Amino acid sequence: MSKLHLVFGGRVADPQGVDFIDPANLDVVGVFPDFKSAETAWRSAAQRTVDDATMKYVVVHLHRLLQPDS
Repeated sequence: MSKLHLVFGGRVADPQGVDFIDPANLDVVGVFPDFKSAETAWRSAAQRTVDDATMKYVVVHLHRLLQPDS
């Protein structure tokens, strides 16, 4: 099984959390086949908004959601 990773971001209520204020307007960067490429995309997206404390980008391990027991 591929170890797919989703990278997305948006405005959060608290920079230390993941409570996205407007889920309908999330910036979906993409789905990546491995963590290394997802991390590269995450760094690039996060760097573009580094001066905005309410913007947050995350990497979601989709393969863990698809097969939680593995």
